[in-house]
Amino acid sequence: MDTLLPKQLVDAAARVIEANRAAGRHIAVAESCTGGLVSAALTEVPGSSDVFECGIVSYSNDVKLDLLKVSGDVLETFGSVSVAVAWSMAQGALEVTGADTVVAITGIAGPAGGSEKKPVGTVVFARAEKGGDPAHVVADRQEFGDLGRGGVRLQAALCALDLLMPSAPSEDASEAP
Repeated sequence: MDTLLPKQLVDAAARVIEANRAAGRHIAVAESCTGGLVSAALTEVPGSSDVFECGIVSYSNDVKLDLLKVSGDVLETFGSVSVAVAWSMAQGALEVTGADTVVAITGIAGPAGGSEKKPVGTVVFARAEKGGDPAHVVADRQEFGDLGRGGVRLQAALCALDLLMPSAPSEDASEAP
């Protein structure tokens, strides 16, 4: 297949499209640090429009607030790279799309922007399901390390694709923030 993206990423996206097509499910993503990389990988797959509803790149906090309806208080209290914000992004994207499953991604790709508590390479994921209990948070925080901007984004995209599989297990379930 002719693609600009790494084969590993496109192969993972193809598995996601195939599995969700077989399950009769539609998917969407709300991306921040990956900047549309997950959406790009999914749309590299011929016929992905059968399954892929929407990709929202909510890179700025304003878009998180306005489009995905993330609370300003949540952003201020927890910061944009947090379980609370990722969960809110996923819930917001679920509301504005026709998807059965949404995965949200927010993180610090680098080379700057990290801190002691949230170093470069910190990425938070959340998965929301249509009809799911919004009080049951399904989220995961990964520390990929400073792999370089491209490396962090690639690892985050691969992790997000895993979470889009119909049988993706919850990595961390906790109460809503």
